[in-house]
Amino acid sequence: MSNAVIECILSRSAAKYYDPAATLNDDQIRELVRIGTTAPTSFHLQNWRFIAVRTTEAKARLSPIAWSQPAITEAAVTFIVCGQLADSSVIPERLAPLVKAGIMPEAMVPEWEIPARDLYMEYPQRQRDEAIRTGTFGAAAMIYAARSLGLGSTPMIGFDAEAAHREFGLSKEEVPVMLLSVGAERPGNWPQKPRRPVDDVLELI
Repeated sequence: MSNAVIECILSRSAAKYYDPAATLNDDQIRELVRIGTTAPTSFHLQNWRFIAVRTTEAKARLSPIAWSQPAITEAAVTFIVCGQLADSSVIPERLAPLVKAGIMPEAMVPEWEIPARDLYMEYPQRQRDEAIRTGTFGAAAMIYAARSLGLGSTPMIGFDAEAAHREFGLSKEEVPVMLLSVGAERPGNWPQKPRRPVDDVLELI
């Protein structure tokens, strides 16, 4: 199997070295996020938010929170990828565009909202798990979109989540899932590292 999408996935590797002089404009950043938000979410909750840290001043605020990792200051932008605790009450609002577009009949909306309420409302851990899943799906889509545009990316979990909450004004319903740096690469980055054999991780039943 081979096509442009598969080649993009197979050639991706986390970047270590960025060209600090290269920038992305706000429209390019918006496009990366637009693509990221086409990733799947449970019950179409779309429970995510992306903080694009792109100015010198904002990078200086984030850098000590992220253990002074070079990508924070050298990459064009670092996204604070936030997942929001799963909240079934927003489902009618999130599904309204589907109803308006004729994709979903209005009568089906409660068929999504009621089971989502049963799944999440009384289960804080499930709410948080869904926030993590959602943020990760969105970040993954942005990683491959960046690669397809010839940009490098670096997902990072090395940061102080509580400090990020305080410094960047996250709400109590938001979980900082990861940092994701994106920008033009400079020489020295490794190719994709070899993976474990498929037979070690796959069970066919």
